[in-house]
Amino acid sequence: MGEHEAIPDNTTLKKILLVLSIIILSIGTTGGPLIMRLYFIHGGKRVWLSSWLETAGWPINIAPLAISYIYRRRQWAAATAKGASSGLPPRPVLMKPFLFVASAVVGILTGLDDYLYAYGAARLPVSTSSLIIASQLAFTAGFAFLLVKQRFTSYSINSVFLLTLAAVVLGLHAGSDRPEGESDRVYAVGFMMTVAAAAFYGFILPLVELCYQKGKQTITYSLVLEYQLVMCFFATAFCTVGMLINKDFQVIPREAKEFGLGEFKYYMIIVCSAIIWQCFFLGAIGVIFCASSLSSGIIIAVMLPMTEVLAVIFFKEKLTAEKGVSLVLSLWGFVSYFYGEIKHTKKRNLNQSQNQKQNQPPPPEMELNSQSLP
Repeated sequence: MGEHEAIPDNTTLKKILLVLSIIILSIGTTGGPLIMRLYFIHGGKRVWLSSWLETAGWPINIAPLAISYIYRRRQWAAATAKGASSGLPPRPVLMKPFLFVASAVVGILTGLDDYLYAYGAARLPVSTSSLIIASQLAFTAGFAFLLVKQRFTSYSINSVFLLTLAAVVLGLHAGSDRPEGESDRVYAVGFMMTVAAAAFYGFILPLVELCYQKGKQTITYSLVLEYQLVMCFFATAFCTVGMLINKDFQVIPREAKEFGLGEFKYYMIIVCSAIIWQCFFLGAIGVIFCASSLSSGIIIAVMLPMTEVLAVIFFKEKLTAEKGVSLVLSLWGFVSYFYGEIKHTKKRNLNQSQNQKQNQPPPPEMELNSQSLP
């Protein structure tokens, strides 16, 4: 995404943004599923509410956007005072109509994906759903190839195969960790909904990158925040419609009073859930801006085994043989992909250095000697 760099002469700042985005994404990837499962374990039953909370924290983005606008405005004022700027003052909104419409469409798709994921989370242990979501990397890689012409290597193909196989292993013995009192049919539907959520978000990540490419405007981090805000707003609006139809808003006070951890902790879980899930989406969008959609998918996939381990520790979930095999296959797939990327990067850097040497003009003495030849 070199053509979308907002600060091409300041790679250090770009790296800082990437590291910060990775940290935020890691918090959201590990914390989001755990706090959502905590809600369901202790008596929460509203799937639409859980999906709504995944993007309901969108107003958080207003604060950094306001700071960014104030900073741009001060820069313009200082430049104008020195006579170095004759342009119009910066606009509070950078997004043009195309990106606005694109982010709204992606937002609606995200809202649907939120529901699919929340439905599966209500019926599956976190350790199982996390391993299923690991297959998202395979879907991200495939859609990245189709939408943004992402290049494949033998290592990335091997990674896709291993991650798919890991999901198949879980599927063959899907009922081995079924929660108590849950029927085979309900568990199977939850399993398939989680797979669908993985596939759907694997499509959304490259779609965001494609929107950046087709936007026909410089993609700055402020613009990325605007994209995130609009996307999450429309995703929340989509889920709000579902909540209204399902009458979730009327049920919240009663559910809070009956919640296993108490009414205060119920509302604390709701607030923290909105904040943590916003970290997930903000981090994912940031990594796409600084690197690529596939890089975002990889980081999500890498953190999923950590989520599984935390689920076993905090929720006392069983680490079955199938989960163990699936976990090993997933880690093997991650290692394969990273090793291939390292080799590909080294080869590309070597080819670039060789091309630079070949394109350099010959030294003056060589030119003189060539002229003296008969």
